[in-house]
Amino acid sequence: MIDWLDWGYWGIFLLMVLENVIPPVPSEAIMGIAGIAVAQGKMDFALLVLVGTLGCVVGNLFWWEVGRRMGYHRLKPAVDRWGRWLTIEWEDIERLRRYFDRWGGVTVLVFRFMPIGRTVISIPAGLMHMPLWRFITYTALGSALWNFILVAVGYYLGTTFETIEHWIAPLVIGFVVLAVAGYIWRILTWKPRNQR
Repeated sequence: MIDWLDWGYWGIFLLMVLENVIPPVPSEAIMGIAGIAVAQGKMDFALLVLVGTLGCVVGNLFWWEVGRRMGYHRLKPAVDRWGRWLTIEWEDIERLRRYFDRWGGVTVLVFRFMPIGRTVISIPAGLMHMPLWRFITYTALGSALWNFILVAVGYYLGTTFETIEHWIAPLVIGFVVLAVAGYIWRILTWKPRNQR
């Protein structure tokens, strides 16, 4: 079994904080392997989901605070200067603000199930000044459900890390490749509104 499991619940908490601050750390592997430990009687299912969820919330609060401190209005000079590479204009930011005012909570909840997206969504939530209680509520709900699924998969498999990696790694790699390809395509085909 992986050495970090010797750290117990504190190790899971710290790894889940890191997973949400530094996206390449995969929650799928952390919670999946911990699920195997549950199957072996080394950890408690409910406590593991709780600790993993607390780690997710704390890690996502980091990026929410970064977005909040940057602020919606400070974003305009960056969009004016780097809009081409971001493939956005200020009108897009205004539309995003209106969207977040109405659907931000549900969006944060849904993004909890997406690799990388579960971290990235915290930045616009902070930029758009989503209330802290609302952000924490939707982050905790989505994270708890996602962690429950991952621990349940690990528990069900009750096998080695290689088995989980066999299922999860290709999905994560495929998602990253599609995201990068989509970004490159968007840069190559993007035109400002006044040039369309």
